[in-house]
Amino acid sequence: MRLLAAISHHGLGHLAQVAPVLHALAARCPDLELTIWSGLDSAALRRRIALPFTHRRQAADVGLVMLDAMRVDRAASHAAYRRFHADWDGRVAETAAWLRAQGFDTVLADAAYLPLAGARRADIRAIGLCSLNWHDIAAAYLAGLPDMDAALAQMAAAYGAADVFLRPQPAMPMPWLGIAREIPPIAALGHERRAEIARRLDLAPDERLVLAGFGGIGYRASLARIDGVRWLVPQAEPGRVDQRAFAEFGLSFLDLLASCDALVTKVGYGGFVEAVAHGVPVAYLDRPDWPETPHLAGWLRRHVPACPIDEETLASPSLAEHLRALWAASPARRIPVPGAEAAAAYLLGQV
Repeated sequence: MRLLAAISHHGLGHLAQVAPVLHALAARCPDLELTIWSGLDSAALRRRIALPFTHRRQAADVGLVMLDAMRVDRAASHAAYRRFHADWDGRVAETAAWLRAQGFDTVLADAAYLPLAGARRADIRAIGLCSLNWHDIAAAYLAGLPDMDAALAQMAAAYGAADVFLRPQPAMPMPWLGIAREIPPIAALGHERRAEIARRLDLAPDERLVLAGFGGIGYRASLARIDGVRWLVPQAEPGRVDQRAFAEFGLSFLDLLASCDALVTKVGYGGFVEAVAHGVPVAYLDRPDWPETPHLAGWLRRHVPACPIDEETLASPSLAEHLRALWAASPARRIPVPGAEAAAAYLLGQV
């Protein structure tokens, strides 16, 4: 199989969904020839994808322009969509010509819609995969602005051009997308390394490890000092002996997550599903404006102790109360996450 995997560069959640699918596919299809089309850098891709691939490093979609991990820049996002759709037919034709020239027989897109439109024009099999679609996300923030009605119509047609669009649970409802099919959750699994980390930190038996991570879009937060809590963070704050940076351990994010007592994060598919897969309680920054929030948060709370917090709580002593309430709740219930195998079966035409 010559496969193109188009991966949105809007944070790292799309990569977290696609990577397990690619591994499941490669296990079934050892002659897989993989090209990745994504604005993410190669190092980020290789941290999740342990397969040989060719990287076409450019954006496959717009996503949204963010001020930080929590806030959308509406004006910049609107301008980006207007540029992206200014010559939509020409862009689709160019994409179709490139796909044909590369000899791909299958396109997988999470959740980029241009590759789906190009694949349809090139008569190449195409599969969409994501818990969201950019049509619904963009409409929530930009509907009614100049030129957006036409852009949204083109986006909807592009998604509808796929052979199937797989919705790994938990996902936004997409009642307008008749080709959508529900599959189980997707998550990669880490290895529990708690004893090794505890030795390196000289962790007392009654101390807790809490991982704080807010995805691949920049977000700086000061975290409260809490007695009996050690923080694992992307970058330690100066002078904080209670914090250690991820990189110090030489372990994957998933191994760190599997070894912790709680996760502090924002609303997002990757963090939520990976926490549930490892049975880790979650305190999450609420995002009331984000269209996925009610679907992701409701699912999370059904499976692990979880609570919403606001940004001010991160640096407040009240964060300790939230964490202790999570630890006092019923133990987390891990659930299977076989969505990658289900998606691989679709890719191989077995469904």
